[in-house]
Amino acid sequence: MTSTRNLQWKTYALLAPIVFFAATGNVLLGKGMKQVGDVPELSPAAFGTLFLSAFGSGWIWLGIGSLLLFLVMFMVVLSWADYSFVMPVSAASYALVPLMSRWLLDERVSATRWAGVSLICLGVALVTRTPASGGERS
Repeated sequence: MTSTRNLQWKTYALLAPIVFFAATGNVLLGKGMKQVGDVPELSPAAFGTLFLSAFGSGWIWLGIGSLLLFLVMFMVVLSWADYSFVMPVSAASYALVPLMSRWLLDERVSATRWAGVSLICLGVALVTRTPASGGERS
């Protein structure tokens, strides 16, 4: 019983930063790409310019760093919790994205988008009512 509680605690302790770093990384990538600007055409030259501009952006590098932190923590949690639990719960990052987009990117978030985010949050709440792991692995 103690082992199961310890596993639940460890899982939730890492899921919070997983949610944060996933949302932060994606929003920072969005911020960086908005500064880089539109890709005018789909040609090798345009992609070369895009590549150089994107990887010269501090926002892009901050986003990559955040997503790398997300990935490492996600892999750690997957080593002890079920994927069918971790993946849906990590979708809580979708609730942070509109908030961060409004704050960092000055985007408007429509009522329809908020309704969709609310449905995602409901799904996350349902999944968190189940154990993080179905039992011992062989």
